[in-house]
Amino acid sequence: MNEIPSALLAEDDSSLRTVLSLELKRLNLDVTSVCNGRRAIAAMGKRGFDLVITDLKMDGGDGFAVIEETRRKLPGAQVIVITGHGTIDSAVRAMRMGAFDYLTKPIEPEALNMSVVKALERGRLLREVEHLRAQVRGKFSFDNIVYASPAMHRALELVRKVAATDAAVLIEGESGTGKELIAHAIHSSSGRRNHAFVAINCGALPEGLLESELFGHARGAFTGAIANKRGLFEEARDGTLFLDEIGEMSPALQVKLLRALQEGEIRRVGENRNIKINARIVAATNRDLKKAVENGTFRDDLYYRLKVFPIVIPPLRERVEDILPLAERFLKAAHEKHGNRAQRLAPKAAKLLRNYGWPGNVRELEHAIERAVILAGEEPEIRPEDLPPELRSSGVGGDSLREYVLKALAACGGDAKMAAARLGIDQKELAAKLRRYKVSLKKPSRPKR
Repeated sequence: MNEIPSALLAEDDSSLRTVLSLELKRLNLDVTSVCNGRRAIAAMGKRGFDLVITDLKMDGGDGFAVIEETRRKLPGAQVIVITGHGTIDSAVRAMRMGAFDYLTKPIEPEALNMSVVKALERGRLLREVEHLRAQVRGKFSFDNIVYASPAMHRALELVRKVAATDAAVLIEGESGTGKELIAHAIHSSSGRRNHAFVAINCGALPEGLLESELFGHARGAFTGAIANKRGLFEEARDGTLFLDEIGEMSPALQVKLLRALQEGEIRRVGENRNIKINARIVAATNRDLKKAVENGTFRDDLYYRLKVFPIVIPPLRERVEDILPLAERFLKAAHEKHGNRAQRLAPKAAKLLRNYGWPGNVRELEHAIERAVILAGEEPEIRPEDLPPELRSSGVGGDSLREYVLKALAACGGDAKMAAARLGIDQKELAAKLRRYKVSLKKPSRPKR
């Protein structure tokens, strides 16, 4: 059942107040009417209102004070001001203070009706936008990132610290590790969260098109440029611009990007005027940019400009503790999407997931789970046969797992017990794998007496 919109009317002319009150009630509004600004402000302290209609000149507190208090106490309420002839300057001032509309006396019922309908619709749209923003913030908040591993805990501690700042961030990690999710989390937890998050993959577009997308272009700048176009720097405005796969950017574009970051301004393709920018830059790469700098394929000055705050997202094979929690999240999402019965993992399927090397990282895991849910059909759980063949062929994922096991062993200093725990298997199974890989464990040397 929809609630009746509420309106607060402040007018010191009793006759006009009565007429306006009746007209507002005819529009099916719940009306509270008062005779001056002080009483209007007092009414705001007792309840909320969707709409405030106030005269600007009243004894006992003017309409400007009402507007100011409305913005402070009822930020979602729309304000319509009433003004007499010859006071248009006051109406302009009221609009600058945040009023939605103004009506001049004598007030025509049709003008009042139209203004009220538009004001209420604007309020509804703003509430809807804020609701959607809150949903997006929730989706990309830190609380929505699934992890159980110490490695991700350490990475996210860094992310939390940098999110509240305006520092440039460089997120490094293999493809599929969730770099864009981290970029979203940084934006959603920053002071820019109510502004735009704009993302572009620098490796997905040819140089000319990428330049136009980032910086915009003027009409006639090149064949097909039939109108002026704002670039993503302008679209991001006071928000966040996420440059994914920054390592794929051409040297020429690197120069232009560096200038934009240094000067805080851009120039559209085909234009001579500069445009101020204020977007925060978060970049990501799956390449070793330091090596690219050494090889001369990436500018060192741009590298250090971007790497104010580096964050490394470890691959999934190095955070085995995250595999099953992530799988359960993806399983729930796939179950809701496809309506299949499968809502849990069979123990053997779970073991295969933990033992696989996941060269495609989290993205590969998500796709594997969705595929398994579809194949499971009406079965209540995902079985090993529902998983992709590469998980089942060797039971572990072939050479990728051999490397993964050896890395785990090295990370644990050759301690088989610690390595087995890290891999989520018992020591006997680890020993069997090492025999199959023809790897012998060196016995720890005893200290000399």
